[in-house]
Amino acid sequence: MEHQSILELHPGLVWGFAVTVVIMLLLDLGVFNKKSHEVSSKEATIWSIVWISLSMIFSGVVYWVFNQADGHALAVEKFTQYQAAYWIEKALSVDNLFVFILVFGFFKVPKYLHHKVLFWGIIGALIFRAIFIFAGVGLINLTYLPEMNIFGEAVKINVVMTLFGLFLVYAGIKSWGEGDGEDDEDYSNTAGARLIKSFWKVSDNYDGDKFFTVQNGIKMATPLLVVVGVIEFTDVLFAVDSIPAIFAISNDPFILYTSNIFAILGLRSLYFLLANFIHMFSKLSYGLAIILSFIGIKMLIAPWIHISSPVSLGIVGGVLVIAVLASILFPEKEEEKLEEE
Repeated sequence: MEHQSILELHPGLVWGFAVTVVIMLLLDLGVFNKKSHEVSSKEATIWSIVWISLSMIFSGVVYWVFNQADGHALAVEKFTQYQAAYWIEKALSVDNLFVFILVFGFFKVPKYLHHKVLFWGIIGALIFRAIFIFAGVGLINLTYLPEMNIFGEAVKINVVMTLFGLFLVYAGIKSWGEGDGEDDEDYSNTAGARLIKSFWKVSDNYDGDKFFTVQNGIKMATPLLVVVGVIEFTDVLFAVDSIPAIFAISNDPFILYTSNIFAILGLRSLYFLLANFIHMFSKLSYGLAIILSFIGIKMLIAPWIHISSPVSLGIVGGVLVIAVLASILFPEKEEEKLEEE
């Protein structure tokens, strides 16, 4: 039963998830944000509450479905798998907001256009995350080595999970204390920007919220489309850390995808809510380094020691709370930084 996914147990849940996401996106773009505008802190707070509430409700549905079909123990396991994957993705997403702020600043994107860029970035993420997660789970299931005797114990080692584990430990160590150094990066020369420029000529100026404009009878892309390309490419790079991390939590692609997408969908509102308070997360990089290293170690020792999802959720949650509290109690002195510059 452990290998039976929600998709197999309750196909209606798949349609429920899909319909909910589509309706919310249509409402977001076609009703509440039909005209490009600067998102206020109040609006961002409301949308953040909506997305987090939907995510938590869905995790309750996950528990209910498995509790009905397989009992309380497996229901708790699946519920905590969803929660752990969701909060890992959410935490890493907050770290990614630093890059979004730098990208928007580099291209001098007017604030009223930020939401549109992030919306289309999310659409791309829905597609790429599905490819990464379902392909990753399939690859993991195909790369188990034959059972072998190590340290007097019969174990089955997975090649992909071991490689992911080593990579995450490396990423965790490398990211310890990171957060600076990207300010001077030339985002106009990233792969996403170069891809757009390879298809279209790019105008020098924005044309409202349009992705294309016509100048001297020539159809050209606006800088806004270049920014979308950069954001999409940034998300793909970001997924290199976040997707392997959630594979340590569960092998159920539906739980991984739904938790991932709910976390990503709430990223836009979180961006507008936190953009002016990002300094309050100055110690988050240390927490994320610990989380990535922990997940990597969990992958490496999995053939011998199983760390359950509830324990993983507790460790991830505890590290995040400590990192945020440390950021609030020991904030970076922005005024001093500005004076030095």
